[in-house]
Amino acid sequence: MNGPRRTFLTIAGVVLLLAAAAAEQAKPAVTPPPATAKKPNDEGAATTPQKLVAPVRGQAEIGFTNPVSKNDGKFITTTIRIKNLSTGAIAGLKVDEYWYDKDGNTVTGSPSFRYRKPLQPGEVIDVTLKVPVDKRMNRNQYKFEHANGTVKTTKLPKL
Repeated sequence: MNGPRRTFLTIAGVVLLLAAAAAEQAKPAVTPPPATAKKPNDEGAATTPQKLVAPVRGQAEIGFTNPVSKNDGKFITTTIRIKNLSTGAIAGLKVDEYWYDKDGNTVTGSPSFRYRKPLQPGEVIDVTLKVPVDKRMNRNQYKFEHANGTVKTTKLPKL
């Protein structure tokens, strides 16, 4: 009883193998692109390769524009443009916003903004911070950190 079943499975396997080989041969020939044609990369970004830049250890330097805040009644949304002014990449950039009352007590703060990729030298990013509105809010403060140390900030007129 095992003999006929094994023979049938063997024949079925050979037929499938031959069918796959025949289908592979039926494809039309593709002409290779000319040597001068640009080759697309995986990301769809610039075709020039990016240089790897060692991350900054210790104090990094960034420039930022004047924060733009919008109050919709429930949340205050703040947008800041940040530029890396250091000669190295900034790994794990983190931005926090804290709000205080008139007496200087902490009222609320935003969830941390964390830039996951290394911020390359000269690269500009937009940071968005969202804080729930509290009637005791009086003034705010921003805190910039990175994975390998502190951040020195410089206010820039525009980016």
